Amino acid sequence: MKNTLKASISALVLCLFAGAAVASGTHAGGHAHDDEAIGKPGKASAASRTVKVDMSDDMRFTPANIQVRQGETVRFVIRNAGSLKHEFVLGTEKELKEHYELMKKNPEMEHSDPGMVTLAAGQSGEIVWQFTRAGKVDFACLQPGHYDAGMKGKIDVAKAKAAPDPAGHSH
Repeated sequence: MKNTLKASISALVLCLFAGAAVASGTHAGGHAHDDEAIGKPGKASAASRTVKVDMSDDMRFTPANIQVRQGETVRFVIRNAGSLKHEFVLGTEKELKEHYELMKKNPEMEHSDPGMVTLAAGQSGEIVWQFTRAGKVDFACLQPGHYDAGMKGKIDVAKAKAAPDPAGHSH
């Protein structure tokens, strides 16, 4: 049994490191993010506004739908208002589902990434993120059972308005 567990852990670690070598934007847990699709860590000094997000034991985020503009840097202040551990993780829907499957198999996996925060009951944390591309960015709690219970949301990133042409030409 011990050898089987060791072999399973070794295989998982090998897969995670192999994925990390291929993909950019990885973090300690070996989860790759398509930063081009979801944006990039922002500088606190560049944040144009703060969005407060509450996580609760009814497996919901409040708010669950957030609107931002392409190029905008937002400070998310996340509060765990529940009695269970919760996470706020930014990513594409595909990334979040893949990460969630890993979390279900390894619920005590510890990881950190600029696009996520894990909070114990009553704790608060923050993420500063710049949304570089128009479209949709998803977020979710990837604690086992939480994603399946509907603990997810989305950020609609509106296309930035084109800057006026300094020469006065219209395109």
